[in-house]
Amino acid sequence: MEQCLHHGVSCLHQGMSYCHPMALMPMFLIPLIIIALHVSMIRYVALWFVFKKAGEPGWAAIIPVYNILIAVKIAGKPWWYILLLLIPIVNIIIGIMILHGISKSFGKGGWFTVGLIFLRVVFIAILGFGAAQYTGSKEKFQG
Repeated sequence: MEQCLHHGVSCLHQGMSYCHPMALMPMFLIPLIIIALHVSMIRYVALWFVFKKAGEPGWAAIIPVYNILIAVKIAGKPWWYILLLLIPIVNIIIGIMILHGISKSFGKGGWFTVGLIFLRVVFIAILGFGAAQYTGSKEKFQG
């Protein structure tokens, strides 16, 4: 092993003038993992605040599957929507309906739903940390 003149990392040179691409992997992988952890943390904290605004326990945001059930409840949809999420293709449409229900429950419109679809972390943070108030109804969830 010798030091690569181009990148400053250890590379195996077998008569070639370049570093093996795998030698550069840690330079890119570690920052990506750190960014992913930060984004995930922001998402869960924001979702915690969204749940609390809707009168649900904030800790539910960090429990897999249960957080989806609570999101269905906040969206004002029946509990059995979670079963529809298990059906391929149908789950995309139901997911959009749930996101639109959440938007409406916080007094937002269709464009906010589009934001939730494509930039979920940002728009969940807007709901959680912003001035939006929960005005939805959870009646359909029980019945």
